Amino acid sequence: MNRKKNFFAGPSVLPLDVLKEMHDGIMEYKGAGLSIVEASHRGQPFEDMYHETLDLLRELMGIPKNYHVFFLGGGATLQFAMIPMNFLRPGTVADYIKSGTWANKATADAKKIGDVKVYYDGTANNFTSLPDAKTVTPSANSSYLYLCSNETIGGIEWQDWPDTGDVPLIADMSSDLLSRPVPVEKFAMIYGGVQKNLGPAGATLIILREDMLSKQNTNLTQYLDYKNHAEDDGLYNTPPVFTIWGVKLVLEWIKRNGGAEGMARRATLKSSIIYDTIDQSNGFFRSPVNPIYRSKMNICFRLPTEELETKFLSETKAAGMLGLKGHRSVGGLRASVYNALPVEDVQALSDLMKDFQRVNG
Repeated sequence: MNRKKNFFAGPSVLPLDVLKEMHDGIMEYKGAGLSIVEASHRGQPFEDMYHETLDLLRELMGIPKNYHVFFLGGGATLQFAMIPMNFLRPGTVADYIKSGTWANKATADAKKIGDVKVYYDGTANNFTSLPDAKTVTPSANSSYLYLCSNETIGGIEWQDWPDTGDVPLIADMSSDLLSRPVPVEKFAMIYGGVQKNLGPAGATLIILREDMLSKQNTNLTQYLDYKNHAEDDGLYNTPPVFTIWGVKLVLEWIKRNGGAEGMARRATLKSSIIYDTIDQSNGFFRSPVNPIYRSKMNICFRLPTEELETKFLSETKAAGMLGLKGHRSVGGLRASVYNALPVEDVQALSDLMKDFQRVNG
C-alpha cells in the first residue's frame, strides 16, 4: 500500500503501528473468542481494556486522583452546551475567551443557557492572537472561565495558562491533547474529541475535578448530567467501544515514544520545519498568526495569490499529500502535524514548498 501523507485536521493520521494492531486484533481480542467490538461493556474483556485505557491516561497526563476520567459521545460540540447546563449557575456569569471558531461556537451555545461575559474577543485581530495568560482575571461572580487551548482553524495555541484562583478553569483541548505536558491540577475540567491525537473519531475525553460535581445545577436530564457519568465510571450507557480501544493502542504508542514529553519534542521539531520554511521565504509564504501564539498542531499559511494557492494544492495532491486546504471559513492553507504524522512527511512538505517557491516566486 502506498500510504498518503495525511495533513487533515481531523479525523487525522494514526500511527501505522496502531493500524496494524487494529488489523491483527479486530477479529479476536487477546484469545477471548470474540472481537472487542462485540464484547459487552458490562463484562470482560471490555472492562479490562477500558480500565487499562483510563490508567494509561492518568499516567501519561499526570491526572490527580481527585479527577474523574471517562468518555462521552456527541463530540466536543456536545460539551459546548453540557458545560453551561451543568455549571453556569443562576445569578452568576461565565467568562469566555473568544479565540476562534471553536471557542466562538462554545460561547454562542453558552449564551443560550445563561449569562456570559466575553472576557476577550479576537475579532479585531481576526483571531490571530491571544491575551497574555498572566493578565487574565475572571469576573468576581464567575462560575468558570472557558478557553480553547488550540484553535485548529486559525492555528493559534495557548503557550501558558491563566491562574484563575478559586474560579474553575475549563478548557477544550481537542486538538492538542497529549501533544505536550499539561498541569492538569490547574484545571477544573479538560475535555476534547479524541480524533486528532488520541485515536479514531467517535469519543470525547472528559477529565473532571471531583468538587465540580457539588457545583452543578439541578433538573438536568440523565445523559446531560456529568454526575451520572462520573458515578458510573463513564459506563452510564454503552460507551464508544471501538474508539476507546483505538485510544488505548495510541496511548501505548505514545508511551513507547516518550510520553507527553516525547510528543512535545516531536511537535516542536515538526512545526519548526514548516515555520522555518515560511519565515525564510521572504514573504512568499506567510503565517497570519502572532508568532508568540503559533500552533504546533495546525500551521496556517498563505501564498501571494489564491491562484498560486490552488496551484500549490494541486502539486501537493500529485505528491501524495492530503488535507492541506485551509478550512472553508478562512481559506488559505493548513498543515496539521499531529502526534502520529511522521517527521519525514513534514520534511517532504517543506521540500515541496521550497521547490514551489523557486519555480513560482
